[in-house]
Amino acid sequence: MSYDLVFKNGTIVDVKAKTSYRADLAVSGGVIAEIGRLDGEREVDCSGKVLCPGFIDAHVHIESSMASPAAFAEAVLPHGTTTVIADPHEMVNVRGNEAMKYLLDVSEDLPVSVYVMLPSSIPSTPFETNGADFTSKDMEAWIEHPRVLGLGEVMCYPDVLAGRKGIMDKIALCRGKVIDGHAPGLSGTDLHRYIQAGVMTDHECTSFEEAEEKRRAGMKILIREGSAARNVEAIVSGIVKKGLDTEGFLFCTDDKHLDTIEHEGHISYNIKKSIRLGLKPEEAVAMGTWNTAQTYGLAGVGCLEKGFDADIAVLDSLENMKVLEVYKKGIPSGRLLKDRAEHESDYRGMMHTVNLKPFTEEQLKLHTKGKVPVIGLVPGQITTRYLKEEVAAENGLFCPDSTYSKLCVFERHRGTGNIKAAPLKGYGITNGAVATSVAHDSHNIIAAGDNDRDIMKAVEMIQEMQGGYALVQDGKDVGRLPLPIAGLMSTQPAKEIQRRLDAMVQRAREMGVSEDCDPFTTLSFMALPVIPELRLTDKGLVDVKNFQMIKEKGE
Repeated sequence: MSYDLVFKNGTIVDVKAKTSYRADLAVSGGVIAEIGRLDGEREVDCSGKVLCPGFIDAHVHIESSMASPAAFAEAVLPHGTTTVIADPHEMVNVRGNEAMKYLLDVSEDLPVSVYVMLPSSIPSTPFETNGADFTSKDMEAWIEHPRVLGLGEVMCYPDVLAGRKGIMDKIALCRGKVIDGHAPGLSGTDLHRYIQAGVMTDHECTSFEEAEEKRRAGMKILIREGSAARNVEAIVSGIVKKGLDTEGFLFCTDDKHLDTIEHEGHISYNIKKSIRLGLKPEEAVAMGTWNTAQTYGLAGVGCLEKGFDADIAVLDSLENMKVLEVYKKGIPSGRLLKDRAEHESDYRGMMHTVNLKPFTEEQLKLHTKGKVPVIGLVPGQITTRYLKEEVAAENGLFCPDSTYSKLCVFERHRGTGNIKAAPLKGYGITNGAVATSVAHDSHNIIAAGDNDRDIMKAVEMIQEMQGGYALVQDGKDVGRLPLPIAGLMSTQPAKEIQRRLDAMVQRAREMGVSEDCDPFTTLSFMALPVIPELRLTDKGLVDVKNFQMIKEKGE
């Protein structure tokens, strides 16, 4: 019998048995038709090459790439990713139901399959101002959509532990589907209560000990490797050392910029890094394919077996993990990506989202006396330290320098005029400022600099662009990247976004931003009040461990 397409003489990774074997693989109608010794109308010689299932990202915010869904697919498909599970809570925080409609509409026929989790925490806490509501009532309109898999990361774990109605209604609505977690540092009795409420996964483990406890408690662990948060080494090293069963471990990126994807890879990088840390190659591949498909109930993907979709990554070897070619339902990625574009009508409802109330330099002043709360960056992580330190001051006002930057958050959705500032240690910028409308998860404008004039200029640039990245030095615009779709995504192709971003990152390094952090991604997480220990929102400083606002002197 002859088939449409046959991959000849390849080494096929069996993700169920965690082994590899030599065989031919036949494709007909986009599906794997047979495996054995076969002939086809078209044959691809795979001698010396490895065939893997297309990789699956278990948890990603497409918006964090700053690319539209089509441009994101263009960026990740060449690295072997053929399926992603997206949580659109970034864009839903800005535009609510409009954002859900946008994502599901524009991702319908992409060359990468996009499944969606319903955002659970809009906003993530009451300590910030976001742009839209997204209640359990809103979710009812989407729950039966064929590409909606369940409830997105439940960030408000204190609300779950307290049994508050809002989040419990959302969990109840999604019973029978997957309910993702987000509980950094949660352990002991509270962890078990969180799981008993219905939460099934977690992607916030930063140590093997945390991952092991949560796995033992029954959670599936999504091991994250993004642009700012890098957890593969700590967790996989522990798995290898203890010889743990990898069935309950999956891979995700969470937040990964286009430049990092281009230079490292996508889920392919999680797999490659894990193999170098000593994990059996077939186990690492299974963690990026079959384990995720099983956890999220994705039928017909994640495995090279008769009857499964012909989503295939062709590699040079399991050691190098270099992706040579990618097929989606048997079609080469090059053909799928040709002439793809989104039209303005796809995203016009997501434009014009920056609504800043006029502000003055006086509002940026930060009074200080003695030891004050300082946000301390942790190299290579998105967690921070809650420090109490003396900072440089003049006439009782904080004076930023190369050690302590001034961090500011400007509310940009509802025109409240909220502006707050705090010292940030470890960022390092001198003689300038960085600003961005990407500020997880409510996405107000966040800026860091060593002088108020440049901070103001950078924020004004964001307003002018209606969202984006801005870099200012000596009062001059030295770099900008417009992100007009919800203030989070560009209308440009992936390569153009990457080109601009690479230049801005290089300029930020020249301005002193530490090599220990990503100038933009790291900054964007400084307003996220569900990641320990200290964060700044448009309402003020948040003590995340105690889940409370820090009162300013005089309050």
